[in-house]
Amino acid sequence: MTRGFLPDSVRRLAAHEARVLRSFGLWIVRRRHQVGPGDRAFGYVSPQTATVYGLAFVCVVETVGVSFMVRDWPAVHAALLFLDVYTVVQVLGIQVAAVTRPHVLTPDALRVRAGARVDLVIPLAQIACIRRELKFQGAGGTVPDDVLELSVGSQTSLTVELTEPITHVQLLGKRREVTVVRFHADESGELAKALTAAVA
Repeated sequence: MTRGFLPDSVRRLAAHEARVLRSFGLWIVRRRHQVGPGDRAFGYVSPQTATVYGLAFVCVVETVGVSFMVRDWPAVHAALLFLDVYTVVQVLGIQVAAVTRPHVLTPDALRVRAGARVDLVIPLAQIACIRRELKFQGAGGTVPDDVLELSVGSQTSLTVELTEPITHVQLLGKRREVTVVRFHADESGELAKALTAAVA
């Protein structure tokens, strides 16, 4: 599907990049995306923090090394420096977007997020069951089509079963109906308790 001159997939990727970059602004002013005064926010970044910062460090070292090797070719140096710096920004953006876009429990919904990539609103009225369970990505074989798995550091710690399907729109626009959502929360026990009370 296209709209204007750009394919829909390109527009969606550009919008995702813009959300990541806006997350840096939220992070600088210590704000979180759409967390209201009466809402409860739950982070989920702990399992990926060391990996992201380690990867960012490797990218910085690579940037310095490549810049040194191509210093005699100004045009090549400028192009590679731009690409390398942008790569570092995007790697750090994974963490920053996750920090500024936590899961949110509101009076009538649970908002499950995965950085700037996923933002799924689940009405509390459609939640049938909440389980606190640790699952590792790929350990149980293939994931059924009706299960949305949002792992962090290859793990999930909470499972929410729904009374009826809700629509999940993937990054490039593909839609699918899901009846089970698995995700991670650093304080999974607190979120499970709060969510159970809210549903009850």
